[in-house]
Amino acid sequence: MALNGLLDIRIAVPRPQELFDFWLRHGMSATADGVLGTPDRPVQMQVSEGSHRHLSSMHLSCDNESDIADIAQRLTDAGLASTSDSTTLRCVDPIFGHSIVIDVGSPHPLTPTQSRVFNGPGERSRINTRADAVVHTESPIVRRVGHVVLGTPHLAEAVDFYANILGYRISDQIMKGFASFMRVESDHHNLMIQPGPTSYLNHYAVEVDDIDAVGLAGSSALNDEGVSSVVGVGRHKLGANVFWYLRDPSGNMFEFFSDMDQIVDDEVWDREHRRLDWEGEDGPAGFAVWGPKDPPEEFFNPSDLPAIAAAREASGLK
Repeated sequence: MALNGLLDIRIAVPRPQELFDFWLRHGMSATADGVLGTPDRPVQMQVSEGSHRHLSSMHLSCDNESDIADIAQRLTDAGLASTSDSTTLRCVDPIFGHSIVIDVGSPHPLTPTQSRVFNGPGERSRINTRADAVVHTESPIVRRVGHVVLGTPHLAEAVDFYANILGYRISDQIMKGFASFMRVESDHHNLMIQPGPTSYLNHYAVEVDDIDAVGLAGSSALNDEGVSSVVGVGRHKLGANVFWYLRDPSGNMFEFFSDMDQIVDDEVWDREHRRLDWEGEDGPAGFAVWGPKDPPEEFFNPSDLPAIAAAREASGLK
């Protein structure tokens, strides 16, 4: 089980050009037809047309050819179809219905984060000049797509597919599986699966450099028609990342985030930090250590869920 990267995602929406143009204005660049990228990673998010908003593809990477063979065998043992050669595997998520492509390789390394100089008590590092976030107020460059969060009524089945068949590693769980944070990279989570009345994309998350970048990017996005703030700014308890959740012009919730916990030694994390029984006191597992303590109802139940459920049923998806 050696998945090592979330390479890119594809999102389908009824008006793809609207979403594509939004991200051109807010930190990504067009690297091909319908393809959005970042300076370090030319393919991060693809946008296509669909009858309803949904995640339509997830592109992952793994260490070597033996991992492809192992994942293919686990899919076969589970009665799930796949196609593969020595370096690429393709299958379909049995719960959400999006395609999954796994290639031998790894994500392209990121250049170091933008360095800002901060003043603090007893440490005057920025002298006779204004703070960088005051001088540079444009929307920051997006560094990468870091994770997606999916909601479903089929929690156990979904977690089993990603953890036991594909090989995601579980970082933390709320109430012994009520919601699961999973990773393929060093990030605390590249995927979260939580309850939902139908199977749907709860949100996708893009990383920016720091808390100032989160604030600047969110503020810039709010200047666009059809964009609204959902909840933030704050710092999560699980994952510890700074967050701001907004609604994009296509109705998807997305997150600007920075400063997520990094797990580079699985044994140390599992032994000393991982918990599978986070409870829901003080908001859902302590939603934030500062900032909004409780997300609004639309965070878990967006108003278009009935339409998504109807579209899934019409397509023969459970």
